[in-house]
Amino acid sequence: MANRWRKPVKLAVVILMVFPFLAGCWDRLEIEDRAVVLGVSIDEAKKVTEEQEESEVIPNGPKTDMVHVAVQIALPGRIPLGPSDSGGGGGAGSQETLWVIDVIGHSIDDALMNLQQQISGRLFFGHLRVIVVSEKIARRGLENVNDFFRRNSEVRRMAWLLISKGNARKLMTAAPKLERVPTLYLMATLDEGIKMGKFPKDYIGIFWSNAVKKGQEGFLPYVELRKEDNVEISGLAIFKDKKMVGRTKALDIGAYMAIKGSNPAGYRVFVDLGGPKKNVMTSTTHRDEKTRISFKNGYPHFDVYMTIEINLEEKISDSVMISTTGTLKQVEETEKKMALKIYRDTIEMTQAQGADIFGFGELIRAKRPSYWNRKIRTKANWQEMYKEKATFDFHLTVKARRIGMRAK
Repeated sequence: MANRWRKPVKLAVVILMVFPFLAGCWDRLEIEDRAVVLGVSIDEAKKVTEEQEESEVIPNGPKTDMVHVAVQIALPGRIPLGPSDSGGGGGAGSQETLWVIDVIGHSIDDALMNLQQQISGRLFFGHLRVIVVSEKIARRGLENVNDFFRRNSEVRRMAWLLISKGNARKLMTAAPKLERVPTLYLMATLDEGIKMGKFPKDYIGIFWSNAVKKGQEGFLPYVELRKEDNVEISGLAIFKDKKMVGRTKALDIGAYMAIKGSNPAGYRVFVDLGGPKKNVMTSTTHRDEKTRISFKNGYPHFDVYMTIEINLEEKISDSVMISTTGTLKQVEETEKKMALKIYRDTIEMTQAQGADIFGFGELIRAKRPSYWNRKIRTKANWQEMYKEKATFDFHLTVKARRIGMRAK
């Protein structure tokens, strides 16, 4: 009797095991049916046209400022997979590969839903690379921006969130000469900046993580659109409680990376050795950093020990003789004084805003948890303590390693 049912049971088991594999394509969506979003810009909606009022504004909607969203969509089959025949990009060719469309809305999601009603393909954010937000929106707060993109499972945490000086939409329509797709040019500018030691790693996922820490604040790249549609990273946009509260200069990016001990190092500075034309250019090649915590009068004090290695890149005139040990020592001491001033100024600027973008508060939480739990406990308390009570001493060693192939 048992043998009689053995074969049907085996057949039923095989059928049940095969069924899950047969249903693998039930929810497929062809790539031609998707509207692939490469970039998004977010600005204030200054003027609302009559057409937008009828189609994109919700009657009796929330009493919030409207946002103007521009979306850069890739045209199917137009994105080049290799170099062009002319060897360059930009110009009219970049406009043929992309479609930039504008909408307004009460929120980011509302604006994108208005956009979805205007295009046939479903919006797809799996290839989103750059989100550009105007400085006005950033100073107003990124709560809505962060909430929408964090909830969207398609958005990669390796995308870039940028703060733009002026209108953010201009970066969606820029046509740089080195790339046919403006969004890819923006992404490459930041990624290459990391490789060359010009900018720290600060993808959107890292920003979100830092912004919610109790002892640290987030920062973002602050960019400007220059002539010929060139994009410059002109500083760090500093945040406190999801609102932009200030920005640094471009050289302060190097100061941030030195205080954090980030490598590689790629910043160059002029060193004045005293007298006309007695200047040399040096480049930083490597950094080491160690921070020690102590307490003075019951408040945290940080001793930051740093070592930077520099190379001599050039000298302005032959009046500087670099073949002697004394001259190299003068270069090291002069650069040390310059660097210490920049480091102190950068710390003081962030303290004035109560925005610890360096994560000194997280260092206390990790190494002095009893002090944190007894004296600080909350993010707001650390913001106040960082601003009013925390003190710093910088200990810097500069080592000139190479002077080039010429001995003098």
